Amino acid sequence: MRKTLEKTYDPKQVEDRIYQGWLAGNYFHAAPNPEKKPFTIVIPPPNITGQLHMGHALDDTLQDILIRYKRMQGFEALWMPGTDHASIATEAKIVNALREEGISKADIGREEFLRRAWDWRAKYGGRIINQLKKLGSSCDWERERFTLDEGCSKAVTEVFCRLYEKGLIYRGERMINWCPNCKTSISDAEVDYQEKAGFFWHIRYPLADGSGDLIVATTRPETMLGDTGLAINPGDEERIHLVGKKAVLPLVNREIPIVADDYVELGFGTGVVKMTPAHDPNDFEVGQRQGLEIINIFNEDGTVNENGGKYAGMDRFECRKAIVRDLEEQGYLVKVEPYTHNVGCCQRCGTIVEPRLSTQWFVKMKPLAEPAVRAVRGGETRFVPERFDQTYFHFMENIRDWCISRQLWWGHAIPAWYCEDCGGITVAREEPKICCKCGSARLRRDPDTLDTWFSSALWPFSTLGWPEKTPELDYFFPTDVLVTGYDIIFFWVARMIFSSIEQMGEVPFRDVLIHGLVRDAQGRKMSKSLGNGIDPLEEIEKYGADALRLTLATGNAPGNDMRYSDEKVKASRNFCNKIWNAARFILMNLGDEEIPNALPGGLTAPDKWVLHGYNRLVKEVTENIEKYELGIAVQKLYDFIWDVFCDWYIELAKPRLNAGGEQAQTARQVLVYVLTRTLALLHPFMPFITEEIWQTLPHEGESLMISRWPQYDPALEFAKEAADFEMVMAAIKAIRIARSNADVPPSRKATVYLKSGHAQQFLDAAPFIERLAFASSVVAVEEDFSIEHAVHVVTDDARILLPMDELIDRDKELARLNKEMASCEREIAAVSGRLANEGFVSKAPAKVIELERQKLEKATERMEKIRESLAALGA
Repeated sequence: MRKTLEKTYDPKQVEDRIYQGWLAGNYFHAAPNPEKKPFTIVIPPPNITGQLHMGHALDDTLQDILIRYKRMQGFEALWMPGTDHASIATEAKIVNALREEGISKADIGREEFLRRAWDWRAKYGGRIINQLKKLGSSCDWERERFTLDEGCSKAVTEVFCRLYEKGLIYRGERMINWCPNCKTSISDAEVDYQEKAGFFWHIRYPLADGSGDLIVATTRPETMLGDTGLAINPGDEERIHLVGKKAVLPLVNREIPIVADDYVELGFGTGVVKMTPAHDPNDFEVGQRQGLEIINIFNEDGTVNENGGKYAGMDRFECRKAIVRDLEEQGYLVKVEPYTHNVGCCQRCGTIVEPRLSTQWFVKMKPLAEPAVRAVRGGETRFVPERFDQTYFHFMENIRDWCISRQLWWGHAIPAWYCEDCGGITVAREEPKICCKCGSARLRRDPDTLDTWFSSALWPFSTLGWPEKTPELDYFFPTDVLVTGYDIIFFWVARMIFSSIEQMGEVPFRDVLIHGLVRDAQGRKMSKSLGNGIDPLEEIEKYGADALRLTLATGNAPGNDMRYSDEKVKASRNFCNKIWNAARFILMNLGDEEIPNALPGGLTAPDKWVLHGYNRLVKEVTENIEKYELGIAVQKLYDFIWDVFCDWYIELAKPRLNAGGEQAQTARQVLVYVLTRTLALLHPFMPFITEEIWQTLPHEGESLMISRWPQYDPALEFAKEAADFEMVMAAIKAIRIARSNADVPPSRKATVYLKSGHAQQFLDAAPFIERLAFASSVVAVEEDFSIEHAVHVVTDDARILLPMDELIDRDKELARLNKEMASCEREIAAVSGRLANEGFVSKAPAKVIELERQKLEKATERMEKIRESLAALGA
């Protein structure tokens, strides 16, 4: 007995069962295979704090499309999965959980905190993996990795030691970004700049000799507590004579030097800039050049320290208010101007970042960045779309040394030990017993951990076993394509490229496919604050994973943002139903007979037309996927299945199926042949429903997902036959439109008179015209043939006459059209009157006026159609 399909498609009854079948078949697993070419994608590892969001759903849908496509093409396709420990984000989650218990990190200590962190990972680490499985992701779950697992940790230690031994990692005092909430340093790439409303406070700094004062404008008056100089441009003729003198720091009454430095822009602002070397990266550089004192005024939590005098202990923004108040009371505040500027915020928690002088570990970036830039310029790695290489070049060519140490407990411990006796630093792969400088056994490990991105940068090769020389590393590396969003090109993509070139001697991937953001229906970024986020798991629950995947793939263009709406996902669900119903119809017409999944002889014109279209589809979809034009590929599949196959070919096949005999068998075989192979083309995009339907149809092999990708076949090129049949279809469509415009029901049939140089092709197709254009017969006539009261239909290849007397009651139709014409005339007059009224046009909103113009245009078009219909009736 042949397998059957339920009356309606229910994803809940299909998807989990199908996925478990794939797992049981071990179809996702890849291993080194000398008989096959490898194709590798490494997943951007989601955080263990994560919940699947639309960005993940898009990213992983695109990856799954590519990996399923390559697997079907016969590649040994590995999609390497894994998760990221996400040091700052995870630690913040655990700190919040502790806070709810009324305790802190300090209360429980490092060892207990790390125990809780691993418990967190055990509890939540697999959550997002299970969510990815719900989406249909065909990762090799046997190879799942974690950035803090033993192998990845070994790779991190090895890279740190190698870079240190080459002098590319160093420890030093530098200006860094400090998050007072997370209480850790963060890299430049982890600072989000947000436009915020603020003020320029103009402050008077008296000259120490009493000869006058200088006016300084600042957006951060609280930092003046750490001022150690004032700077002017060397070309400032008005003030150059003040260089070498001193000014008095208001409120603090400390004398500070006046220096000349090119950093100060001539003619900008007041012409004088306050120097706070401990709290501004530019001021720090000026201070180094000018020998200015460095005074740190902030604690780690953003409060003012003991160097702040009476302001010590205040929060930095509370201190700002107090200082402004004191400046005003003591006569130092000259004026206040509103000012909107970009303020650096911690990407993780949103807290305003504080530039801070701190001793940290850094990576020297210039020696690493230069070969990474050359690799992309030389085409070893290419960005898709190409324009994003400019984002990469801008970051890499202006890169500063990377601060890699974090004042956190959860993460990769820095493999460095400090000698309690000589102060020497020992960097080692294993814990040393003695100091490498003096031999002392009194060693203390660095308490800091490494930036999360340090381990993520090694992901393409650490996951394959490096630093060991594994068969997987030799076979699957370098990987083929990285799929990621444009927002982490500098966070992650750039770091993987320079890390791979440094450690592996080659780029980590050939292509970088960049996608945009998933926005809401109004084009807004999805966010908690707007409350417009859409949970992909809820969408899967409502509509099924295939509907969600199709929505995310449709209209998707590399690098561009896309809009997600309920209407789109409902349309995708309707497409699932369309395929399902078409498959059920075919199955019902197959019966229990053995139907070969091969083409028969005796193909008809519709058969050749649909096969030609299918063959072209294979060629074009394959080309589109190879170019990463996934949105174009799936749109072509959608159009072919819905319009060509379901709406046309199945309708064309029905009379033959009903007739029985050889022509029914031919139609069955063509239906099965085209549907099974089109399902294969659609499978990477919509894996569940395609697998379910394919299993019910005649096929070879265990599963659609490991079947062969369809190949373009020159023997299925029926260009002339397809063109001839397109000509017939154009006539059918035109007749349908004419009948619809005249409100003729399908039950009213009429003779179709055709004038064409291709009359025989139309006559051969008469059965199809009669069925699909509701004709009683098809007659070829000479050019001078005419009929009174006929509708004239014109296509590129034919002129068609439809006798209206056979289709409608002429008197009733004339009455209806005249009534409609009168209504249309009244509407045109009313709208024209409003648009001619100067008072209305001058006062009404532009949108209202535009709507009125659109009304007039539509009414005018409707009037023209009414006149055409009246003319056809001889009125």
